Amino acid sequence: MLQETGGSVPPNTDHAVSVSLPTWEANVAYEEGEQWVVNKMQCGYPRFFVHPIIQELAAAIVSRFGNAATDAATLFPSLNTARICHSFIVSKISPEEAQKVRVLEFAPTQQLEKELTTISSLLSTVIYPKEYAKVAKQVWQHSGDGISSRRGEFCLGALRDDLLVEKKSATTESASQWIHKGPRRYQGRGSINGLGKSAAPSSQPAEGRESVQFIEERFGRNLSTSLASQAKIAVRRRIAGVLTADVELSEALEKTSEEGRVAGLQESDVFLFPTGMSSIFNSHRLLLKASGPMKSVCFGFPYIDTLKILEKWGPGCVFYGRGASEDLDDLESRLAGGERLLAVFTEFPGNPLLKAPDLKRIRALADKYDFAVVVDETVGNFLNINVLSHADIVVSSLTKIFSGDSNVMGGSAVLNPHGRYYQLLKSTFSQEYEDNLWVEDVVFLERNSRDFVSRIEKINRTTEDITAMLKDSPLVKQVYYPKYNPSLPLYDAFRTPNGGYGGLFSVTFHRTEEAVAFFDNLEVLKGPSLGTNFTLSCPYTLLAHYGELEWAGSFGIEFGLVRISVGLEDVPILRAKVQQALDAVAAVSRE
Repeated sequence: MLQETGGSVPPNTDHAVSVSLPTWEANVAYEEGEQWVVNKMQCGYPRFFVHPIIQELAAAIVSRFGNAATDAATLFPSLNTARICHSFIVSKISPEEAQKVRVLEFAPTQQLEKELTTISSLLSTVIYPKEYAKVAKQVWQHSGDGISSRRGEFCLGALRDDLLVEKKSATTESASQWIHKGPRRYQGRGSINGLGKSAAPSSQPAEGRESVQFIEERFGRNLSTSLASQAKIAVRRRIAGVLTADVELSEALEKTSEEGRVAGLQESDVFLFPTGMSSIFNSHRLLLKASGPMKSVCFGFPYIDTLKILEKWGPGCVFYGRGASEDLDDLESRLAGGERLLAVFTEFPGNPLLKAPDLKRIRALADKYDFAVVVDETVGNFLNINVLSHADIVVSSLTKIFSGDSNVMGGSAVLNPHGRYYQLLKSTFSQEYEDNLWVEDVVFLERNSRDFVSRIEKINRTTEDITAMLKDSPLVKQVYYPKYNPSLPLYDAFRTPNGGYGGLFSVTFHRTEEAVAFFDNLEVLKGPSLGTNFTLSCPYTLLAHYGELEWAGSFGIEFGLVRISVGLEDVPILRAKVQQALDAVAAVSRE
């Protein structure tokens, strides 16, 4: 039984990362903007679909600080991230129109601020004429620095209850001016049992009580800033490789002496971001800050937003979409001819063809010609592979298998302590980095990742079984998986002693009709994203490259490609689902 179109994935999850698009037809309709799909969508992948809570908060801000008939707003966690959006918009429009684009910064009132002691920034917004919404959406999508739905939920409540104000007024109001502006639902409650008798006196200021109650009612202990600080330490230690077993938070905080994935790596070399794409965007931004404006290289067919970042911010990029040895020959020729580069960005392995780049050769070129290497390890994950020794920065989407529950976004960037740019990057990150990962989000990330190790081990085994089953079927044209890829030796060179080949693979068929039959009859959850604890599938090329199918096809990304991210289901159950889908392919092939 397939989940209904537009429902959250996972089902009944307020802050779900994915959305159900259960049929090929529904995916096409989504890309075409057909209302029978769009009107059903309760959520979507957060960088592509603005969560309803965030939409509501943006509308509330525009109604108070703009013109609801003509203006729109895009929301960010800090003034700096909002300014990046502002700069991008005004670079695309006339100077006269640019005057209509402005940035507002919001802050908690003084009493609420006392409860949020470790939060340096709460909310900023860019307000602009509605006709530039598509320009602003590019920044939201590509940078990954927009606010999370949980931050939006908190800020919406605080705004409604007059606990969130424009910053210029937040610093000038005295306590006597706004002490009566507690949450409206508590106003008029100065009585006991509704009998009109005064409440017992308290040494705590009224708004102090109300702001505490506001936090406790909405989030309980999830918004505890002390808990969030501890959660960030545990998450950094897991990413650094200090924690190599399933442990609770208390035990994670005790682990301080073990080596990480490379000697000398410390948790302070791990930087957390609100999304995986934010870790890529900001790594690129800070590399430009550290080394100056130079082109980068995107090597191998990437997740599309990585390429867009390199093309739209900075001097541009050189794209080697096939990631072949001939491409490295061409790159070497460019470098030998005197061309200077900022960095090579690559995925290990790539998505969706699961091809591993020749990272050793890239590293050798980087050492000889003085450029940085940034590796996205999201698909491989650091329990299966260890690429840090050959990179300057390793980035990852913690939204995926690190979390697994598909209910929170996050990202990380790890600096190689032995890299030639380490001191420069560490200094730049220390000066420029902003911790914009919302406190409640990191609490969920830490909880979700406690069993990261055991989940990876099971998913590795199951995926090898399912890919072998598909590879043996004459109905299947091609299975794309590191174990069966010609680049296997390049992958194995970085595989950890107990590592496997991951939980992601792609499959193609001999005709598009057969791909449709397979996808429609595969009874697993369907939607964007990967690395979930449940098996998740999507028609990848259709969903990621619908407006550029010919371009994607020129790099071997077939229209009928189906991508599958394997979850924690037992092998017999998943095999039965795959066999049912193959039976549907067989029926179509006989027609």
